Amino acid sequence: MTGIATLMTHDHRTCDESFARAETAASKKKWQEAGNELASFIAALETHFEAEEKILFPRFEAVTGMTSGPTQVMRGEHTEMRSALERMKDALERQDADDYAGEAETLLILMQQHNMKEENILYPMCDAQLAGENLPPVLAEKLGNRQAA
Repeated sequence: MTGIATLMTHDHRTCDESFARAETAASKKKWQEAGNELASFIAALETHFEAEEKILFPRFEAVTGMTSGPTQVMRGEHTEMRSALERMKDALERQDADDYAGEAETLLILMQQHNMKEENILYPMCDAQLAGENLPPVLAEKLGNRQAA
């Protein structure tokens, strides 16, 4: 069985690749392509967030009793990233390459910091605390078969 850290870290990389495609298209002012790529990225990121917020985090909290710890911090960062995404969508609608690039840079920094915390702290904690748990297959399904390797 694939560990939580492996599964979720791989999903981070999949999202990163999607983000880069949107950023590249916007930098070339290929607005339609950028819009399509951004929509794909947002869908992938929301699927990832949903798997964490509705499945992984509640299971971790139930087992550990930690409801105001790392999962609360991660949820707050998800909110910040969603706000940055809204600003990116707005810049894209206005076809403003400079604003888009600035917002994309902000989001990239947020994602890098967030992913480091999850990958180095939270996911290993989840693997340790949920080792005896049978996590629902829906966790992998929520992330699609992107991780099937």
